[in-house]
Amino acid sequence: MNVVVANGQRLRLGIWDMAVARATGLSRTTIAAGLRELRLPAARRRVEAMRVRRPGGGRKALTQTDPGLLAALEALIEPATRGDPTSPLRWTCKSTRRLADELTRQDHPVSVNTIAALLHEAGYSLQANRKTREGASHPDRNAQFEHINAMVGRFNRRGQPAISVDTKKKELVGDFRNPSRTGRPAGEPQEVRVHDFIDPQLGKAIPYGVYDILNNQGWVSVGIDHDTAQFAANSIRTWWQRMGFRRFPRATELLITADGGGSNSPRNRLWKLSLQQLADDLELTIRAYHFPPGTSKWNKIEHRLFSFITHNWRGRPLISHQTMVNLIAGTTTRTGLIVKAALDTRQYETAIQVADADLAALRLKPDRFHGDWNYTLTPR
Repeated sequence: MNVVVANGQRLRLGIWDMAVARATGLSRTTIAAGLRELRLPAARRRVEAMRVRRPGGGRKALTQTDPGLLAALEALIEPATRGDPTSPLRWTCKSTRRLADELTRQDHPVSVNTIAALLHEAGYSLQANRKTREGASHPDRNAQFEHINAMVGRFNRRGQPAISVDTKKKELVGDFRNPSRTGRPAGEPQEVRVHDFIDPQLGKAIPYGVYDILNNQGWVSVGIDHDTAQFAANSIRTWWQRMGFRRFPRATELLITADGGGSNSPRNRLWKLSLQQLADDLELTIRAYHFPPGTSKWNKIEHRLFSFITHNWRGRPLISHQTMVNLIAGTTTRTGLIVKAALDTRQYETAIQVADADLAALRLKPDRFHGDWNYTLTPR
C-alpha cells in the first residue's frame, strides 16, 4: 500500500488504484482526490462539480490588493468635492482610458475594463446636464405672473385679442443636419453637409412668432436679415393683417405678453417706438406685459407653438427659406392648432438710436404695478 497526500488528507492507494494510475497516466495524487470526492454525499458532489476552483481560490480583487484604488478613482471623478481641486484631470475629458492612465501614474495600475466595472459598481453612468436651476428670482416674480394671467383672462372674457410673442432660435438655411430622426427608406438617410458653416448665399432664418392665446392660432414671420424691434413689430402687424383682424373685427385693444429680453425687451427704446407706430397704424390701444428676467420658458408661445414647430421639422434639413415656411405652416396638433407663416424679405437697420425727445413724444403710460414691465401705448 502507498500513502498519498491529497487536499490535506492522507489517502491509501491499493494495488488496483496504482494500476489505474499506470493505465490512465494520471498521477496518484489526482487518483486520490477523485476517491475523496467519490466518498462525499451526492448533493455535495454536485456542488463541488460546478465549482471552477475551491472557495477562496483565484486572484484577489484589485480593491482588496490595492485599498487606495477606489478613493483615488473618486478623487479624479469629482475633484471639486472629493479630491484635490488641482487634480490633473479636473479640466479634461474623464474617459476610462484617461482615468486608467492617470491612476497607473499614481501607482495604482489598473486596466480600462476594470475602471468601467468600478464606475458601474459605484453607481456612475453617462448623464447629460439637466436644466433645473433658474438662478436668483425677482421678489415680484409670482406677482407678475398673477398680474399677466389676470389681464389675459380679462381680455379673453371681453373678446379682445391677447397674444404671446417671441423670436425662435435662428436656423441655418441649407442642407445642414437637423437633430432627431424622421421616417426614410431603410439604408437611405438624407445626406447633409459635414460641417455647419453658414452658407453665404442662403444665410440664416429668423422666425418670429405670434400666438393667439384665445383661438390657439399662430403666425410666424421668417426674417432673413436681423432680429430687431422693428422686425418684431412688423411681425405683429402682419399677423393682425393676415389673421388677427378677421378673428377680432371689433377689437379696440391688443394685449402683448413678451419676454424681458431680445428685440422685444422693455428696456429697448426702439421696441417702444415701434409699438407706438403699430398702435397708430392699427388704431388699437396696446398693452405690453413682460415676463420677469429668467422666466422665458413660461411664455405660452414656447410650449404652445414653437415646441410643435420643432417637432414637425425634426430630422429634416431646412434646405431653403420656402422649405422652412412650408414646414412651419404644416404644423398641427390634436387640439386644433393652426399655424400660418410667410417670408419677410425686408432689411432691418441695426443700432438705431432713439432720442430722448422721440421717447418723450410717445403716448406711453406705465402701470402702477411695475411700470418697467407693464405699460400702455395709445394711438396718437
